Amino acid sequence: MVEAYLLIQNDMGSGARIAKEVGALPGVELVQSVTGPFDVIARVKASDVEALSRLVDEVQLVPGITRTMTCTILSL
Repeated sequence: MVEAYLLIQNDMGSGARIAKEVGALPGVELVQSVTGPFDVIARVKASDVEALSRLVDEVQLVPGITRTMTCTILSL
């Protein structure tokens, strides 16, 4: 199992919609709107690195997302 935080930047005014859409994707465990250089943070879980990569690709296709950064969790 691989877990990660996805840090998401989005177009102005679209954070609530993006948080809702990302939160509905399979593998997304938690989504929160935040302040700072990123607008939304999601905690995700996948079976392996390839599945994590596919999930990140799916998140990046949500309209209004301008940038993501994936921070893989090394230990729990």
